[in-house]
Amino acid sequence: QVQLVESGGGSVQPGGSLRLSCAASGFTFNYYTIAWFRQAPGREREGVSCISPSDGSTYYADSVKGRFTISRDNTGNTVYLQMESLTPEDTAVYHCAADFLSACRTTMTRQTREYDYWGQGTQVTVSS
Repeated sequence: QVQLVESGGGSVQPGGSLRLSCAASGFTFNYYTIAWFRQAPGREREGVSCISPSDGSTYYADSVKGRFTISRDNTGNTVYLQMESLTPEDTAVYHCAADFLSACRTTMTRQTREYDYWGQGTQVTVSS
């Protein structure tokens, strides 16, 4: 069964940290670029970060650069998003997506329906 399952979301105070996980199963993980997106109520989907399968090159949106770190464990079929210095503007549902052998610059511009796999999301809430 093909799955992308996000976890690690929750409620934190401003300035706090969370680590999200995107666990993959049912497909050859090492061939897929993995990206994180977020969507807040009333706002458009925002591309947050991306990591390629081959050389591990990464992409970060300006809004999270310097605060978020993406990494992947190809043995464990998991991508992580370490989020630091969280602000209320980071509140959203975070989804991961898998894109077969794509460069991040392409992955970040696709429509949601174009991804090979899309997870159900995990809620991140930042408030005092």
